[in-house]
Amino acid sequence: MRILLSIGGASGSIYGIRLFEELIKSGVEVHLVVSNGAKKILEHETGHNYEDLKKKAGFCYDNDDLFAPPASGSFQLDAMVIVPCSMKTLSAIANGYGDTFTSRVASCCLKEGRKLVLVIRETPLDLPGIKNMLAAKQSGAVILPAMPGFYHRPYNIEELVNFIVGKIFDQLGLEHNLFKRWG
Repeated sequence: MRILLSIGGASGSIYGIRLFEELIKSGVEVHLVVSNGAKKILEHETGHNYEDLKKKAGFCYDNDDLFAPPASGSFQLDAMVIVPCSMKTLSAIANGYGDTFTSRVASCCLKEGRKLVLVIRETPLDLPGIKNMLAAKQSGAVILPAMPGFYHRPYNIEELVNFIVGKIFDQLGLEHNLFKRWG
């Protein structure tokens, strides 16, 4: 499986880092892009740095590079996940504004009928954000807000993060044991 993972510039970069680790552990071919804002946020929030992530990625792209292979619909991806997905990136995707590598690849996924998972991490939501989520959903994206469940009785932040990462794995059709399912 070939996944493009975009770590965006919203709070919640731990979700993207954890997903990155689990995808690699699962043998998925990961193509990585980290927005300029996310490079600073992930270091502030988690202590990880972009250069270390880049070394672990099989493929890594600059968010300004609209000529990189995945920025074309002819590049074969199985799916794309944007986690966390900022309201700015959501707006670009919902309105077909491919001004960055991330928004251009997302547009390609939608037009080619490929899985696109947007892990929104914002609260509270304003009306334009809600309308953009609706537009993205109507265009074929999966809207997966970073809203962890509690029925599995999480004890720490790692278990809350694993719940969201497990939900992303579910959307990608990947097996996992990241959280205890209901029932």
